[in-house]
Amino acid sequence: VQLQASGGGLVQAGDSLRLSCAASGRTGSNYYMGWFRQAPGKEREFVSGITWSGGITYYADSVKGRFTISRDNAKYTVYLQMNSLKPGDTAVYYCAAVEGGLSYASSRFVSSYNYWGQGTQVTVSS
Repeated sequence: VQLQASGGGLVQAGDSLRLSCAASGRTGSNYYMGWFRQAPGKEREFVSGITWSGGITYYADSVKGRFTISRDNAKYTVYLQMNSLKPGDTAVYYCAAVEGGLSYASSRFVSSYNYWGQGTQVTVSS
């Protein structure tokens, strides 16, 4: 499956953005989807994950209460609604996918995912 992330941009602190991740190719399988981010000089870190049904979602503590992950399987798209953005949220955001399901513990690891999008830059100014 191929993933295409979009929706990044330059915003001010307190603003909102919605990222999208569109899947194409082998979309017939059930995929667990995740969002990660990577700031300059830092490792890629887990942001949020969602099961195929959308019934279970996970969030990093740093974004809990501000970010919301959702998916529209009819459109093969996963979204990340980001509210109350902070300068610390500045990073390249990546979407990722793996067939089947993941626990919260497993979903936090980059190595748990087989497919990655190209990333979209989010910059939050103070």
